[in-house]
Amino acid sequence: MGFRATHRFARIGPRKVRPLADLIRGKLADEALEILQFQPHRGARMLEKVVRSAIANAMDPDQNPGRNVQPSRLVIVDARVDGGPMFKRIRPRARGMAHVILRRTSHIHVEVEELDRI
Repeated sequence: MGFRATHRFARIGPRKVRPLADLIRGKLADEALEILQFQPHRGARMLEKVVRSAIANAMDPDQNPGRNVQPSRLVIVDARVDGGPMFKRIRPRARGMAHVILRRTSHIHVEVEELDRI
């Protein structure tokens, strides 16, 4: 049983964040934060916050009673980005037509687990 964190309804398309999630999946949490810190993408900032939240959840004594978890021993076992609901906008086009513009959102999920429990 790992420790999870989620950012739901993130105002960024899932295709922009998925490659970043692929970069950190299976890495140590400290190493993943370093990787994300030096990525120039806006989605890296969002994913970094979710990873930090998952680490904080693992270190929280209320969620993990009786165990002292070291952040250097946490591994990202699951990092996935799912599509969220879309805002639909109308763009006027020639001859009175209209095209639908989809403003996409994402649900960013990260799960960390302690190294000896894997």
